Amino acid sequence: MKMQREDVRNIAIIAHVDHGKTTLVDELLKQSGVFRENQEVEERVMDSNDIERERGITILSKNTAVYYKNTKINIIDTPGHADFGGEVERVLKMVNGVILLVDAFEGVMPQTKFVLRKALELALPVIVCINKIDRPEARPKEVIDEVLELFIDLDASDEQLDCPFVYASAKSGIAVLDLSDDPKNMTPLFDTILDYIPAPEGDPDAGTQVLISTIDYNEYVGRIGVGKVDNGTISVNQDLVVVNHHEPDKQRRVKIGKLYEFDGLKKVEVKEAGIGSIVAISGIPDIAIGDTICSAENPQAIPFQKISEPTIAMQFIVNDSPFAGLEGKYVTSRHLKDRLFRELNTDVSLRVEESNSTDSFKVSGRGELHLSVLIENMRREGYEFAVSKAEVLYKKDENGKLLEPIELAYIDVPEEFNGIVIDKLSQRKGELRNMGSASGGYTRLEFSIPARGLIGYRGEFMTDTKGNGILNTIFDGYAPYKGDIQYRKQGSLIAFETGEAVTYGLFSAQDRGTLFIGPGEKVYAGMVIGQNGKTDDIEINVCKTKHLTNTRSSSSDEALKLTPPKILSLEQAIDFIETDELLEVTPKSLRIRKKILDHRLRKRAQFQK
Repeated sequence: MKMQREDVRNIAIIAHVDHGKTTLVDELLKQSGVFRENQEVEERVMDSNDIERERGITILSKNTAVYYKNTKINIIDTPGHADFGGEVERVLKMVNGVILLVDAFEGVMPQTKFVLRKALELALPVIVCINKIDRPEARPKEVIDEVLELFIDLDASDEQLDCPFVYASAKSGIAVLDLSDDPKNMTPLFDTILDYIPAPEGDPDAGTQVLISTIDYNEYVGRIGVGKVDNGTISVNQDLVVVNHHEPDKQRRVKIGKLYEFDGLKKVEVKEAGIGSIVAISGIPDIAIGDTICSAENPQAIPFQKISEPTIAMQFIVNDSPFAGLEGKYVTSRHLKDRLFRELNTDVSLRVEESNSTDSFKVSGRGELHLSVLIENMRREGYEFAVSKAEVLYKKDENGKLLEPIELAYIDVPEEFNGIVIDKLSQRKGELRNMGSASGGYTRLEFSIPARGLIGYRGEFMTDTKGNGILNTIFDGYAPYKGDIQYRKQGSLIAFETGEAVTYGLFSAQDRGTLFIGPGEKVYAGMVIGQNGKTDDIEINVCKTKHLTNTRSSSSDEALKLTPPKILSLEQAIDFIETDELLEVTPKSLRIRKKILDHRLRKRAQFQK
């Protein structure tokens, strides 16, 4: 017999990147009394990973819980970035409703559409929260119309269309139900959650059923499965069975080691949990997302959507440059293999495959950002390795025709940059689908473009639009191959010998193009030290010093004026490298190099093509 559990609400906060999800969760935690009055709390407390804090993005979904009017509200903060969309799809299976957060100035953005579509497909009730209403250029009334249009575009039902609107400033900690109300605190939002989000339903007397929707990992206890109790109760030391909707043959007997519920930012150990509770379970070594933990008498797997397939791949290779092992702590193929396979414990959208060589691994993900975050994390942990240019993953249809992943690119740019953006994306096989006006005097361009056409484009886009453009992409499925694309029009400047770059050598090199290094930096033969102004690669001796005579002294070197080098970020370097180049990644340096370092062997390889 199904019943509702009135003292619990389970909600997810969904939104486009940077619309304030994590800040809103901070405020809900503060105002529900999770923190003491005088407790110092850092901003965006839910973004626990360094990269999340620096970039201001959420990468992994996080669980927390607050209490309001004797009701426990389990809150899941989800990522807004398309590359981490796999996270959003899964966590929605744990909740009974969502808060859709929309920026009062930016309005509806591509990712808003993506996350809302997922929620509506699961028939989840939606509370719309218009955030940042205190921004000087906020336009909440127009944004409401945009949101309602989006609901209609996505074929929302009448009940879903009749959703409550709340206006908030997460930063100031206020929410109101009507813009003319006097804002005091977040109470209107809390009340709306209790009134509008249904309590979880289930049969407390049936056999246990828990669907694992996310995986946490801990060095001490291993994998931790997080999911909602759909039916029955789950308790410590209980003997249960693991089954999976997509793997009918899977059936393993397991015992529950430890059981936790969320309370504020902590996990609290409990002996048992009932329907509607979101629990974390440890003690099951290879628990996976999509597994259902259930009673042995009647093992019924809960249906679960398959995780989105990766669309892009890179080779992660053991560093074999002349500087290998000088800056990293973990440098061997065993270190690299262990670390990549450990990442699979928590990142379900990632694939790692071993290749014919023991020194190289093919790592596939949802996009360049997805893989660059992994590279940056590994670099900070002390790993040293090399990566190849990102390549898209193709498929074949039943007639053997080649299919490639297609992205929808939504671009907001000031009007004067329309021409250059349209021109560049057309060269990369993009098709302009729509053109209209966006807020703030910007033009909104919508392109359908092969995923490979976007590889290496972001850096160029920021230069072309003088930093004023906004580019968002969403995966749009597979389509027939659109033809070859020429990526980089300029060649590389390559160091001719190993040594230390000197001013004299760099001065003669800078006339050829843009340099990536300054004087005093160590270089090796085959290392890329800059970008040529023309299409071909040039080798340059930047370690060359001036021959000294009685009349020519080395001090005249000081009069040579060098242009400051262009220092590439990790993303820019990943964008820049060509198919015959690698990016050497160490905790201290990023170096671009040719795959074949010896210039004679490199020439021979070119002739053999």
